[in-house]
Amino acid sequence: MPASPPSPSLAPATRDRPSVTLREVAERAGVSMITVSRAINTPHQVSEATRVRVQEAVSSMGYVPNLVAGGLRSARSHVVTALVPTLTGPLFGEMVQALTDALELRGFQVMVGQVGYAHSREDELLRAIVGRRPDGIVVTGIMHSPEGRRMLMASGIPIVETWDFTSTPIDMLVGLRHEQLGAAVCEHLYSRGRRRLALLSGGDERAARRARGFESAAERLGLRAPAVRLGKSPTTHADGRDGLAALLAGHPDIDAVFCSSDMLALGVLTEARVRGMSVPEQLAVMGFGDIDFAQTVSPSLSTVRIDGTRMGQTAARLIADRAEGRPVAEPVVDIGFAIIGRESA
Repeated sequence: MPASPPSPSLAPATRDRPSVTLREVAERAGVSMITVSRAINTPHQVSEATRVRVQEAVSSMGYVPNLVAGGLRSARSHVVTALVPTLTGPLFGEMVQALTDALELRGFQVMVGQVGYAHSREDELLRAIVGRRPDGIVVTGIMHSPEGRRMLMASGIPIVETWDFTSTPIDMLVGLRHEQLGAAVCEHLYSRGRRRLALLSGGDERAARRARGFESAAERLGLRAPAVRLGKSPTTHADGRDGLAALLAGHPDIDAVFCSSDMLALGVLTEARVRGMSVPEQLAVMGFGDIDFAQTVSPSLSTVRIDGTRMGQTAARLIADRAEGRPVAEPVVDIGFAIIGRESA
C-alpha cells in the first residue's frame, strides 16, 4: 500500500521546544533556584513541605535535571538515543541499522536502549537519557505514560516517534496506521474467499490497534466476529503453536489466521503441519513484519511488510536536521505498508 501523504495540519514546519529550566521550576514552586537544586540533589537540606512542593513542580512540568556539566554543553553531544521494545527479534533491527548508518554519515553516533513493553521501564530510561541531553531521541510508538510524555515534551530535545501514527506527535513522527493495516489484511483474506477468520495477537498497543482494524473490517464485510486469541509481547514460535491449538479447540472451522508477528505465524505453520492441516487449502496464514525467513519457509509466508530502512533513514534525517538547526518541512511522515502475498495465503 502506498504511503499516505501527511496532512499539513498535523504539525508545524518547525517547533521551538526549549527545555524547562530550573528557574521555571523555582517560579512554579515559589522558592529560589538554589532551594530547587537542594530539594533535588540533597533533599535532607530542605523541609519536607518544601521538598514536596518542589517535587510537585518537577513532576507537573516534566523537568529532568541536566546531568552534563554546563561547560561541556557548549558543543553538541553528537549522540542520538534510540529506544525499542526488544532487541531479541529482527523486527526493529532493520530500522535501527538504517538509523545508525544514516546518522553516522551526518556525524552522529547511536546508542540503543531496550525498554520492553512496560511504561515504567521506558520512564526510567527516559529519565536517565534526558538528563544527559543527547542531540536526539528516537522512541518506538506513541503510547507513553503521562510522566514519560511530559519529560519528552519538556526536554527541548528533538524527538521522533516511530512505528505508529497520531495527529498529535510530541515533536516529529515516522510511522504507519495500524488500524488501517488490520483492515487491509482482513479485506485481503476476504478477497481470497476466506470467511471464517481468526486473530492471533500479542498484547502490545500497536498489535491491539491492528486487531481492532481487522475486527471492524470483518463486521463491515458481514462476516462473523473473528475468533481471537491474545497473548503477551514479544511473541514466540511456541506462542504460535499454542495459539493455533487454542483457536481450533474453540473454533475448529476457521479458514484463515492473521498473526501479529511473523514468529507467531511460523508457530502456526508448524502446528498446522503437525496436525496434518494443509496450508493454504484448509488454513490461510498471514504474518506481520516480513522478517528474513518469511520468504524461504515452506510454504512461504504471506505477511505485511514495513519498510524499516525508510523509517530509519527518515528518522535520522529529521533528527539531524533539527539538531543542526535546519528547518523541517515535513515533521510527520506516514510510510504506509505493503501486503506481501505468498503461498501461505
